[in-house]
Amino acid sequence: MSGLLALLDDVAGIAKVAAASVDDVAGQAAKAGAKAAGAVIDDAAVTPKYLHGFSAAREIPIVWRIAKGSFFNKLVILLPIALLLAQFAPWAISPLLMLGGCYLCFEGAEKVVHSFLPHDGHPPEVNPVDSDPAHLEEKKARGAIKTDFILSAEIMTIALSAIPEGHWAFVGVVLALVGIGITVVVYGSVALIVKADDFGLYLAGTDSGVLRAIGKRIVYVMPYFMKVLTIVGTAAMLWVGGSIIIHGLEELGYGALGHWIHDVAVAVGHAVPENITPAVEWSVTALFDGIFGVLLGALLIPVAEYVVQPVIGLFGGAESKADH
Repeated sequence: MSGLLALLDDVAGIAKVAAASVDDVAGQAAKAGAKAAGAVIDDAAVTPKYLHGFSAAREIPIVWRIAKGSFFNKLVILLPIALLLAQFAPWAISPLLMLGGCYLCFEGAEKVVHSFLPHDGHPPEVNPVDSDPAHLEEKKARGAIKTDFILSAEIMTIALSAIPEGHWAFVGVVLALVGIGITVVVYGSVALIVKADDFGLYLAGTDSGVLRAIGKRIVYVMPYFMKVLTIVGTAAMLWVGGSIIIHGLEELGYGALGHWIHDVAVAVGHAVPENITPAVEWSVTALFDGIFGVLLGALLIPVAEYVVQPVIGLFGGAESKADH
């Protein structure tokens, strides 16, 4: 009997450890996912444009196809690469993270520049009505999955940098949870966004006056919502990208800018009531990180246009960046 009780006690102890491990994994996944916010919001803002012009019946199947491609990108390609880096080349994580930060700054700055200086250097898109729908859907889905790969690489690298050192299995589970969770959130949100208009039209056609009013309001609001989402996504990219670079510079021994931003944020925080000091300090830091992101991204635009894209083109390159 005493042996059985001892066994049960051991089982209970193991269960407690397992439960704590699950909580730890979930907590680390949430923290790592939060650090990738800029790329996540950008992903949600970018994807709906790939569905423009298709029939309502094809929107959800296309979103699901892109989501499956995103799962493959994160779990089959990027997760093993991330684990190999964590185990055998942890020194490479920070440079790769800074490279991803540069890309975020470039993307954000390019969107800011194009919002003030619209460009028409690219030929107009072919109307889906005038093309083979199956071929066009294939092309759009492939383009979206390629774009997702870049954003997923940023997300997984940012998440990897946020996970404390540990056993490769722990790191792998946390990264897998981040990849799955973010993909579900992003493409679930995309599905809701692209079907919101149809839902609004459905409500607008009902007999209920209240539902009709709600439906009309949804249809009216959605274009503005998409604009706000794009602005928020751009701001988040610049903030996250700038903060990644500044933090990376601090790790390399060039911490003057980061220390200056911290000192300014603290000084401003001391000038406001204590109950809002943390929020103000965070906001000031994010503002300067974003300003740095805009300036760095603006410097990278000509580099990308006159150096990177021509080099990519020499190797059979990729589609025009305009697609993003």
